[in-house]
Amino acid sequence: MNAALLAECRGYLPSMVDHCTIGVGDIRLAYRVAGSPDAPPLVLLHALGEDAADWDGVVPAFARHWRVYALDLRGHGRSDWPGEYSLEVMRADVLGFLDALALDRVDLIGHSMGGIVAYLLAGEHPERVGRLILEDVAAPLPRKRTVPTRPDGELSYDWEMVLAIRRQVDDPDPMWLERLGGITARSLVIGGGSRSHVPQGRVAELARRIPGGRSETIPAGHLIHHAEPDAFMEMALRFLRPAEAPDRDLRGGTR
Repeated sequence: MNAALLAECRGYLPSMVDHCTIGVGDIRLAYRVAGSPDAPPLVLLHALGEDAADWDGVVPAFARHWRVYALDLRGHGRSDWPGEYSLEVMRADVLGFLDALALDRVDLIGHSMGGIVAYLLAGEHPERVGRLILEDVAAPLPRKRTVPTRPDGELSYDWEMVLAIRRQVDDPDPMWLERLGGITARSLVIGGGSRSHVPQGRVAELARRIPGGRSETIPAGHLIHHAEPDAFMEMALRFLRPAEAPDRDLRGGTR
C-alpha cells in the first residue's frame, strides 16, 4: 500500500488545507497539508505550546510553490499526548512522518522549539533536508534553569511536555552543538532582533556553527512570522527561491 494512503484526512481540494492524522511508531501525529500534490515538499515545525495552526497566516504563500505539511508535534494540538517527551523523540517523530509519507528530501522551517527539532534532524540525517530555515532559534548552549508556571485553564498542549522540553533547552546535550557541523542543507537563521527574549548573539552563533549558514534579522521580536508576515515571507522566498525574488505583497496582493 502507498504510505500516503495510511493518512486520514478531511478535505481533498489541492487549494484547500486538509486536516490529517497518520500513525508514526506508537503514536498518531496530526498535520495540515496544502498545495499541489505534485509540488516539492516543505515541512513546518511550530514553537513550544503552539500547533500547526500557528502557520496559517503564511501557508497560502508557501502553498503556491510547495506541498506544505504543518505538523502538530507530539504533546501538542491534535497529535497524541503520550507522556514521553524529548527533543530527540520529536526528531524521530518527524523522521518517521517523512518515511510514512515517502518524503525522501524536504525543505524544512522550524520556529523556536521547532527549530531545534529541525536542526537535530538536519544534523543527524543531512540527506533528508535540502534547505533549512530556523526562525529565532539559539545555539544549544546552557542557560540559567527556570521553572515555568502553568497557565490557568485548559491547555492545547501537555504541560508535562513543556517541563520536559524546557529542561533540555536549559541544559542541552553537548552533542547537539557538535552535530550542527554535520548539516549540509543550505541554511538561513532569522533572528527577531532586540525585541526578542532569545539572546541574539546565540542566534548568530547558531548560524556560525552551521557550515555555510547565513544569518539575517527581522526586528519583530520572537514571533517573526506573526508580527511581520510579509517581511518573513519575502526573506524566506528569496532564500528558498532566489531566482524568483518577489517584489509584491506575498500574501497575494501587489505593491
